[in-house]
Amino acid sequence: MGSCLSAESRSPRPGTPSSPAFGVRKRKKSKKRPGSRNSSFDFRREEPLHRIPGRLFLNGSSDIASLFTQQGKKGTNQDAMIVWENFGSRTDAVFCGVFDGHGPYGHMVAKRVRDSLPLKLTAHWEMNATSEAVLKEISLNTTGSMNSEDASFISADEEPRASVDLEDAEKYPENFQTLKESFLKAFKVMDRELRVHANIDCFCSGTTAVTLVKQGQYLVLGNVGDSRAVLGTREKDDSLVAVQLTVDLKPNLPAEAERIRKCKGRVFALQDEPEVARVWLPNNDSPGLAMARAFGDFCLKDFGLISVPDISYRHLTEKDEFIVLATDGIWDVLSNKEVVDIVASVSSRSSAARALVESAVRAWRYKYPTSKIDDCAVVCLFLETNDLSTASNIKANEQLASVDQADNGRQKEDDLPSLTCLDRAGGNAEEDSTKQDEMQLECGIEWSALEGVSRVNTMLNLPRFVPGKEGKKAAGEAKTRK
Repeated sequence: MGSCLSAESRSPRPGTPSSPAFGVRKRKKSKKRPGSRNSSFDFRREEPLHRIPGRLFLNGSSDIASLFTQQGKKGTNQDAMIVWENFGSRTDAVFCGVFDGHGPYGHMVAKRVRDSLPLKLTAHWEMNATSEAVLKEISLNTTGSMNSEDASFISADEEPRASVDLEDAEKYPENFQTLKESFLKAFKVMDRELRVHANIDCFCSGTTAVTLVKQGQYLVLGNVGDSRAVLGTREKDDSLVAVQLTVDLKPNLPAEAERIRKCKGRVFALQDEPEVARVWLPNNDSPGLAMARAFGDFCLKDFGLISVPDISYRHLTEKDEFIVLATDGIWDVLSNKEVVDIVASVSSRSSAARALVESAVRAWRYKYPTSKIDDCAVVCLFLETNDLSTASNIKANEQLASVDQADNGRQKEDDLPSLTCLDRAGGNAEEDSTKQDEMQLECGIEWSALEGVSRVNTMLNLPRFVPGKEGKKAAGEAKTRK
């Protein structure tokens, strides 16, 4: 959503010249993407996942959360969202996330990440927690008895991890490092999976992801892209304030721009939108991606774009009331303070997410009357469960009925012809993956976003498929991407 530059540029003023259309080479006639026939099979395989109690991914609410997404005026809704209570079979844990797809297959990428990333995260979390427990037990049993020969069996990557744990022990709880490593591994494996996915072309399509795990009073967030998490909390005088929990990872951040340029990518803004920095290929004025980190978008993964999440931690207090996760369809037109005020003012928490989306749509029409309204997705996570309206309890049968509707939509999406904005470079997928991993290790993990830097709002159109349009016509519209 709002990620890729197209020939029709969005502007708040009528008559603003459109962005130049960059040359895009059309791929030769390609065979229908493999796996289209298997779309219904894939959904049936995932249906048990959609029926897990406490896992919400459609418009609705629960005792602790409110979710709502609405399609904009650009075509298929490319936003996705999820709330998963009792996450990882832990009664005090909840996972939340919103995902903003972009490019021709952005809607498919966003849904895939929504469904797969939490599973990978909980698997790595369990594995890391078990490993930590085993290592601790070994350490207790062998304290003072380990000789130099025994020590040689400690792997190289465990040694620096231990030193990091010692450094963070005073600042963070014991499980933070475990969750941090789990986030890093899950995001890495997720991006690898997208690279070789048979049914989704991620070469010029991708998604943001702002995710969190709340366990008790501890909050850990993992973020790529320009979706955002904001906390509504009370000051000493009981006034409500907004605290931005994540940084919008865009190319205008100095550290992000430096990494991209070191990897031979280019960062610059167009003349008619000088406030929006974009990522471009070294020798081609495309795709013009307006974010510095994302899942997918493999045309840029060798040139500085990474999927390494920015990890942050917060200890929640009784002053903290709720957290809002939302895609940039919200943040482009509403400030952090406006968002928390809207959520706090609703009569029923179950309608909080919907009220926020409706407010954003009105703001779009008022501020940018000539622009196409962007897709919006919101998750409101309430940190206190008292004084809840009875209407906030989701009816399981309503969500299951919506699953059947989603099945029909999934089949239509997967019948789309293959399209990329650029010709693919030849090469083995496994070699490309290895090269990308090395690049991310060298250029990514050590590059953490600058704290306290707010994003510059971007007003962009997304190239995407509109159901019913021929692939040829869609290809002509998708000149360049965010």
